[in-house]
Amino acid sequence: MQELEKTQAMSERTLIKNAQMVNEDLVTFGDLLIGAGRIERCGGEIPAPAGAMVIEAAGRYLLPGMIDDQVHFREPGLTHKGDIGSESRAAVAGGVTSFMDMPNTLPPTLSIEALEEKYAIAARSSAANYAFYLGASNDNLDVIRALNPAAAAGVKVFMGSSTGNMLVDNVQTLAGIFRDSPVLIATHCESTPRIQRNLQAAMDTFGRNIPVSEHPVIRDAEACYESSSLAVSLAREYGAQLHVLHLTSAREMELFEPGPIEGKSITAEVCVHHLYFSSEDYGQLGNLIKCNPAIKSPADRAALRAAVQSGQLDIIATDHAPHTRDEKASAEYLLAPAGLPLVQDALLCLLELCHDGVIDLPTIVTRTAHNPARRFQVKDRGFLREGYHADLVILDTADETVVSPGTILSRCGWSPFQGKRFRSRITSTFVNGVLAWHEGKLIEQRAARRLEFDRRPRS
Repeated sequence: MQELEKTQAMSERTLIKNAQMVNEDLVTFGDLLIGAGRIERCGGEIPAPAGAMVIEAAGRYLLPGMIDDQVHFREPGLTHKGDIGSESRAAVAGGVTSFMDMPNTLPPTLSIEALEEKYAIAARSSAANYAFYLGASNDNLDVIRALNPAAAAGVKVFMGSSTGNMLVDNVQTLAGIFRDSPVLIATHCESTPRIQRNLQAAMDTFGRNIPVSEHPVIRDAEACYESSSLAVSLAREYGAQLHVLHLTSAREMELFEPGPIEGKSITAEVCVHHLYFSSEDYGQLGNLIKCNPAIKSPADRAALRAAVQSGQLDIIATDHAPHTRDEKASAEYLLAPAGLPLVQDALLCLLELCHDGVIDLPTIVTRTAHNPARRFQVKDRGFLREGYHADLVILDTADETVVSPGTILSRCGWSPFQGKRFRSRITSTFVNGVLAWHEGKLIEQRAARRLEFDRRPRS
């Protein structure tokens, strides 16, 4: 590994040979040349330039790195769970080359000053490319209106339970955000009044000894639909760009159009754990898979998988949200926090669905790389195209990865997949043309960059 790092440091170019390149619905065999951090040539047989570092893919798959549009890297204020440095390293080990981090930190990212402080932290510590959301509250509408469209991934609106003062339940504020936001609005949609009613019903039955299997009953499909349908109606009324995060139910699919993402003003995301797990897994995993919105029934999971194929669900993300194992181990359902760490295992999890014939590899690439780049108007990333940044992943679908405590890089130190034997392996990850992960080892580098957005002001 030290020899490889030395070779990389001395080389101005890197040539990846004999790869199956997955890009824009096609799988083609050939070579890819990296120069100055970008894709210089792509396709066919490329002779190795003098002094270039050569990596033999040997028929493995080469794809654009995952652009994860929803993570919680916990910095500032919650760094005992994780921080931008630790979680971004777990991300590149999992083939995630860019992330967009959520605003519910301590303090919450509700001002331009707080937003820029997070960018400054990432510039010092991140191993993956980065962007951040500005959060919405009931009293920062003027900050949202003044936001430079190039300064944030989007505006995050919690139209349901959240931490601190980030629940936006003022009708006039919601209308103002949807009318005036200069950037895409990303929403967490659950109806708090319905959840509170369901929770009271559960407490009437169980007292405080609520089993975690009641989580999808308390945070049920109707709670999601009530809020998601409100968001969609507001977006239509005000002509807003809306992206609804972590959809979980069959009922909600009727709100979204199938087909390519181009031209859509209302889009939807699903997360890997909602595609992989179902309510049948609470018995074994318990609070480890407690998340908001809740993992729901096998029928809901089947509907989500079908919607990924149809294009009703445009983007696949992680909602990576680490908590310590001690926090998760609470015997009381009400005290166990919601969220799970996923960035290191997300692509491997999706490849399991590929092995099983549920989702094909070109669709995975479209939903994890192409469509996030398109929807968020990320400049020069998300594709294997000449001139684009070389954010790349080489993966081997004929090898395996075993998840164990010694392989977990997230600071929280656990994974819902611990003990799982994935049928694929992330061989290499490049960030801006520089190896960040190779053959099971992190390579420390200073290649990560702030994401740029190619946007025009809202008309």
